[in-house]
Amino acid sequence: MEYLLVIIASYLIGSIPNGLIIGKNLYNVDLRQFGSKNIGATNAYRVLGPWPAFWVFLTDAAKGVAGVLLGHYLGGTALAALAGGIGAIAGHNWSVFLRFRGGRGVATGLGVIAMIAPKVTLIVFTVWAIIVYLTRYVSLASIVAAAFVPVSMWLLGAQQEFFYFGMLAALFVIVRHRPNIERLLKGSEPKIKAGEKSHTGSGKEK
Repeated sequence: MEYLLVIIASYLIGSIPNGLIIGKNLYNVDLRQFGSKNIGATNAYRVLGPWPAFWVFLTDAAKGVAGVLLGHYLGGTALAALAGGIGAIAGHNWSVFLRFRGGRGVATGLGVIAMIAPKVTLIVFTVWAIIVYLTRYVSLASIVAAAFVPVSMWLLGAQQEFFYFGMLAALFVIVRHRPNIERLLKGSEPKIKAGEKSHTGSGKEK
């Protein structure tokens, strides 16, 4: 029963559309109408700029942290913590408040991993940052970094439950990036560029 409560509660926390809330309330911009039409930090960076994107990333990561903490509090086991993390990621990706649409799960997943395997977080974030710096493709960096999660957990000897979670989390991220993968293969994926739209909502997407 505790596991079910953890999953439901963390799913609802994960469903909170931070990008939409920050965009509409602070900048009068609905991120679903511009750029990639995604509510995650990458589109916030592209549409609103680096500072709003930072807050979207931070609050989305906090949902993953909250899911893990909720699992610890209600279930008291590593499996309950992982159930909370999975629930938070699922809520972010398929938000009940957005008709089961949402983000890509990168920031929320990173928040979960930061709680259960801090060393892995450092590795995957470094991989992500290097690929973004070299290619300017955030989607490619996110896909590769996600794939590094279970690999890093295996190399560092993480407990079995965490390794399986890493595989599931990586699968979530990669599947959610399927349109990006198609565009990368076609050479039509846009590179990251900040502030393509004015903060007031009066500009047009470039």
